[in-house]
Amino acid sequence: MKCPRSVRPTACTQTLPFVPGLVALAIALPTFAWAQTSTPQLGLPSAPGVTSAPAPSTAPAPKLTLDQAIELALNRHPDLSVARREVEAALGATQQAGVLPNPSLSMSVEDTRKATRTTAYQLSQLIELGGKRSSRVKAAQLMEDLNRAQVQGRIVQIRASARTGFWDLLTAQSRMELARQSEELAQAAVDAASKRVAAGKVSPVEETRARLALSGVGLETAQAQQDLTAAKSRLGAMLGMTPDQLPQPAGELRAPGQAPTPGELTRYMETAPETVQSELEVKRRDALVEVERSRAVPDVTIGVGMQRNNEMGRNQTLLGVSIPLPVFDRNQGNLREAIARADQARDDARSRQMRLTTDVQVAASQLETARRQVLLAEEKLLPDASRTYEAATQGFALGKFGFLDVLDAQRTLFQARSQHLKALSDAQKAAADLEALLGAPVSAQMGVANSTAPVNSPRAMQK
Repeated sequence: MKCPRSVRPTACTQTLPFVPGLVALAIALPTFAWAQTSTPQLGLPSAPGVTSAPAPSTAPAPKLTLDQAIELALNRHPDLSVARREVEAALGATQQAGVLPNPSLSMSVEDTRKATRTTAYQLSQLIELGGKRSSRVKAAQLMEDLNRAQVQGRIVQIRASARTGFWDLLTAQSRMELARQSEELAQAAVDAASKRVAAGKVSPVEETRARLALSGVGLETAQAQQDLTAAKSRLGAMLGMTPDQLPQPAGELRAPGQAPTPGELTRYMETAPETVQSELEVKRRDALVEVERSRAVPDVTIGVGMQRNNEMGRNQTLLGVSIPLPVFDRNQGNLREAIARADQARDDARSRQMRLTTDVQVAASQLETARRQVLLAEEKLLPDASRTYEAATQGFALGKFGFLDVLDAQRTLFQARSQHLKALSDAQKAAADLEALLGAPVSAQMGVANSTAPVNSPRAMQK
């Protein structure tokens, strides 16, 4: 059955035609293969709507949504705390850059004899010239702005990492579910083949092939379990939890919508964290050049005081001015270094902009490629594999196909579902990468479809 088209790729809401085909297969096997009391079948987990005895009602376990995962990551991630401490440190540096030099008080005594002693008291104050204080404050404020931009960049990175970890866990769970279903089918195939061999209707080679297929599926199940454990560990570490403490993720893995247009990407890149930080670093380096240039201007120290001359019996006023002569040290070396650092910051900004443009284009291309793969899987691959499996099971029941044809169709169907799941996962990862690069919630703008039918569940291909 054809899956409906939509602008936003969503998982096809069709159920695998396992149950009708297998019922027909179970009915036909006794007449086609052999007559005996027990009927061999290729079974699957119970179909939707088929329930067993009601279990005692229990309170539903709490689930973790994507928004909750992001909030927990932002509240608990140590890297964000480190970045915020840098902002606090920069505030202190800005405060210190604006303070004035302290005055100095000096006292001197000439001659220790009281009758001829001269005692002087003087208060001196350094006066900074050349705009030293204002240039220091400007440079410190730009460092403060840069640290704030780095905090925002870390927030974007943590959001993207939490989103990726969340989708990785959903993907791992879906793959585990798919592997278990495949293993159940492979085991049912082995049981059916064993009964046919025991009845003398087929060669033992058929049972051997079925067991080999079961072994291969078992390896895939073990790998899926390992991937699930790793995904839980990664997300739990990001949220400050152990894998056992991590709640069950809520939501379904769905493909995001289209990526922003090239024009929108260009506008996003103008305010991307990488761009903002590069621009602030260039401005800060330019401000440091002005700081070093101002230091080439000598400062003036003025003083005022009083001197008591006991021999003459009088008090005298003292006035003084001190200024260093820039004969040898004109701060020329530090100024040269600051200018070179500023030029280096401009070169680095251009380099980072080139990398950002390339990375954004690659992420957008990967997103569109994954979306096309999802659409292809939902509109052609999954329906064709489903129809092939249904035809194989019905044809086997009518004696038109062999047992291995059913196994091949089954394997093809599970491979199609696995490819569909991989395309969904790749699309979400590309969307998260794009969000991290642009620093904008493009994933929210592109949207994530919600559905009550989980990916790669028997309901995912409902007829």
